[in-house]
Amino acid sequence: QVQLVESGGGLVQPGGSLRLSCAASGSIFSINAMAWYRQAPGKQRELVATVASGGDTNYADSVKGRFTISRDNPKNTVYLQMNSLKPEDTAVYYCNADIRANRLHFGRPIGTMPWQDYWGQGTQVTVSS
Repeated sequence: QVQLVESGGGLVQPGGSLRLSCAASGSIFSINAMAWYRQAPGKQRELVATVASGGDTNYADSVKGRFTISRDNPKNTVYLQMNSLKPEDTAVYYCNADIRANRLHFGRPIGTMPWQDYWGQGTQVTVSS
């Protein structure tokens, strides 16, 4: 089964930096777009940044110039480098990926599954003095 595992969250002072990582594991054939979302208490989940398979990126206006999304395709990993953090950045951060998994029969690939959207478990980022 394909899973996304996130790490790197924690407590940081305003103006500080954090680097989030999200690694996809399992029998993966291909990964298309990857993204980071966040959800603050009492707020709706919002899109933070996306990175296409070819490397093109997009950012929410609130993080543009401060955050950088990147990916390491051989490692099936997406990163979010967060600099100049503000208290308003406090939220649970979730990674997301569109993944085509291998179809297995007795542990051996026999084809591919349809594209499917996967989510990480979330990692807490708290920006406070």
